[in-house]
Order: sequence, then structure tokens, then C-alpha cells
Amino acid sequence: MSDTILRGVSNDGKIRIFAAETTELVNRAREIHQSYPIATAALGRLLSAAAMMGSMLKGENDSITLRIKGDGPLGGVLAVGNSKGEVKGYSVNPLVMLPDKTPGKLNVGGAIGKGTLAVICDLGMKEPYVAQIELVSGEIAEDLTAYYAISEQVPSAIALGVLVDTDGSVIKAGGFILQLMPDATDEDAAKLEKTVSSLPPITTMLSQNMTCEDIIFKVTEGFDMLVYNNKIMPKYNCDCTRERVERALVSMGTEEMQKLIDEQGSANLTCQFCDKVYDFSREELCELLKSCK
Repeated sequence: MSDTILRGVSNDGKIRIFAAETTELVNRAREIHQSYPIATAALGRLLSAAAMMGSMLKGENDSITLRIKGDGPLGGVLAVGNSKGEVKGYSVNPLVMLPDKTPGKLNVGGAIGKGTLAVICDLGMKEPYVAQIELVSGEIAEDLTAYYAISEQVPSAIALGVLVDTDGSVIKAGGFILQLMPDATDEDAAKLEKTVSSLPPITTMLSQNMTCEDIIFKVTEGFDMLVYNNKIMPKYNCDCTRERVERALVSMGTEEMQKLIDEQGSANLTCQFCDKVYDFSREELCELLKSCK
């Protein structure tokens, strides 16, 4: 099954759900960053969340950035998503190794440690909307659940998972975001909580060849659900260009640019999202310095 995001809503409008399979895009991120399993799992979870949260955005140029900073060996993880389902991201240290939390379960929370989760929503206004919370566990799904409860006052249940093979490749990845709307009752919440607590891991459901539609109906069992047929096909996509890198160099200012030319003579800049290298000769840097002035 190719990567997919589907959206469902109950007929009474009391709940909504987004379900995603993101195996291919997470595997693509692993290939780009050559990450070890624990970093693959951390970034894969955050990319899956960014894909679903990005699909909630309305504007064509809207984007959402999820940034985790922790004191663990992973250092931090960042993912960016847009309304088209395109995502990109990186972990600060993709070569982390830690003992499993329990047999077969990667210790993502231990790799991230204590820290913060920031959600930056750019809707094309003058300033983006920024919210930040303390990490609950570093396991990412629980942290995003806390973000929705604290910053948006939306009760949510979130599952995110990445199943990594012995060779480091991604077998399955995906997740769901289930949310209660304002008209939902305590009874609705209790019913959903009972169902969600009895579910197998999201990667188990995907490994059983359950589709996103199957997962939506499984998670919301007992509710009359409508699943939208306008599915999104998420993918890993870095939109870096030489022009953007030039703008980043110019933004350093004349003093820093002159220092770069004097000390290094040339520059090799690597995109954090796709590892593409941009080379700038002394002559090119001098031309950029002129534009700074």
C-alpha cells in the first residue's frame, strides 16, 4: 500500500480522525540521513505527525513545523509539513544507539530526554503562531497529545509508530490523530478511551495490511463514521534551492560574509533536510558580499 492520509468524521460531528500510512516517506528520510534505528523511529514519528497536521491546514502555502529539543543523545528532532502532505525533517544526531526500552521497543524517549516541544504554524500572516510545552515523555505521540490539550484545548488520542527491520530499513510507519469536537460528551470520551486503550500498536495494524480506512473504523468502533474520499498521498520532499542558500548567506550580514571569505575563501553548505551540498567559490561569495552592501 502506498503512503496515504485519510480523514474521517462522525455523522453527528462530535469526533474527527486522521489516519496515515507513511512507510515510504519515512524510509526515504532514513536513506537520506543514513540514520540508526532509534533516530529513524523518532524522526519517522514526527514526520508522520507533521504529515497529518499539515493536511489539516487550509491554505496552499500554509505550513507547520514541529520542533523537539531534548537533553538526550539525539539532541533534537524537527519536521515540517504542508497542506499538500509534503514533509521534510532531520534529527540533530542520527547516529544514536541505546539499549531497547523493552525487548523489541526502541527507547525514543530516552534518546530525546527532557526538553520542549514547539509547534510553529505559518498561515501566511505577519507572524507565525508559536506554542511551546514541556515534553511529557519524549515518545512524541504523548507529547503531541499534551500539546493539543494544553495549547488548543482539544482532547485528542494520538498514536505514532515506526517498525524498523534488522537491516535498519522501515517495515511500517504511520499513525492516527483522533479528536473530540466541542459537542462531544463525557460518554463519547469514555467510549473512545476504552476502544483506544485496547488497540494494538499502529505498526501492528499496518503490518496486518489494515488500510487507513480500516484503522479509522477500528479506532472509532461504535460510532457512525463518514470517511472522506479525497485522500492525500504524503511524501518526503525538500524544496531547497541554490537561491535560498544564497539568501541565507546574504542574511549573515557583511561582517560575517567578509570573515567567511577571509578565513575560508569558499563555502560548502549542506541542506539539513536532504543532505544536498551547495558549493560557493571565492568569486561567488564576493559577488554575494556586494549584494549585502
